[in-house]
Amino acid sequence: MKLSESVKSISYLKANAAKLIDDINKNQKTFVITQNGEAKVVVQDIKLYEKMQDTMAMLKLLAITNNKNSKAADVKSTFNDLRNELKSLQ
Repeated sequence: MKLSESVKSISYLKANAAKLIDDINKNQKTFVITQNGEAKVVVQDIKLYEKMQDTMAMLKLLAITNNKNSKAADVKSTFNDLRNELKSLQ
């Protein structure tokens, strides 16, 4: 989706909340909501948000494992552990 298509005003959100939420959930979209012409919040699908949070957690773990002074596990075992943990949550 183009950025220009993902920016909506707060008045649009108020008038079309149900439609916008339905579009977000069906298509895993993210919208930037503006107020007085200034970006204020981001509204996105919960599954997309959760994926983003998981990705951030993995990147943090990867950063820790790349620290030469760290006694953390190697990258392969870290990702294997994460995959196993994610599978157990499903």
